Amino acid sequence: MLVSEIFQSLQGEGELTGVPSVFVRASGCNLRCTWCDTPYASWNPEGEARTMAQIIAAIESHPTTRHVVLTGGEPMIAKDIRPLAAGIRKTGRHITIETAATVAPDGIACDLASLSPKLLNSAPDPIQHAAWRRKHEATRWQPEVIRAWIDSYPYQFKFVVTRPQDIEELEHMLTAVHREIPRHKVMLMPEARSLAEMRERASWLGDVCKARGYRYAHRLHIELYGNRRGT
Repeated sequence: MLVSEIFQSLQGEGELTGVPSVFVRASGCNLRCTWCDTPYASWNPEGEARTMAQIIAAIESHPTTRHVVLTGGEPMIAKDIRPLAAGIRKTGRHITIETAATVAPDGIACDLASLSPKLLNSAPDPIQHAAWRRKHEATRWQPEVIRAWIDSYPYQFKFVVTRPQDIEELEHMLTAVHREIPRHKVMLMPEARSLAEMRERASWLGDVCKARGYRYAHRLHIELYGNRRGT
């Protein structure tokens, strides 16, 4: 498996914010978000080929950390991701999978499916990246895949929001899933690569959450460490 990085940090997003976790970042992605904050795992995938035994050994080098996050890029397209998740499960650790939910789970070991479907705001430039724009738009929203995840696993939704009109779009998407999704399971996260950007968007996004019953999703890692690798 091509792995961009493995590191211990605090979970910065979602229901488990603040929980010490080991992150395994797979390199490679089937989308190309214009605002991607990990381009070294998507636009320009880089990393080191590691065996399952090497990855699990790196996880176990943090013996007091019981939570593991499989992330990317898009971890669900990584070679041997299912055997890896099964191997991590055998160590007794909690597994969160952070995914754009474009690939069906097919029974993968997972304790929390962290689903982040991409909104139109994610689309790459139609002139500079025309081919990727077409592929991205054809791939980013897969309601049948969403159903496969939420019917089988504990889940949370994380939507990256850049502008007020994103709210109507994500509500249409959730309706199209044809499942009863409690609003407290839906987290609205400001798109930001700096603390200043996050705080500026939080000023109106928090009000949206209060008015509509969604959860505001802070990005703790930006607050604590800034936008840098290994955090």
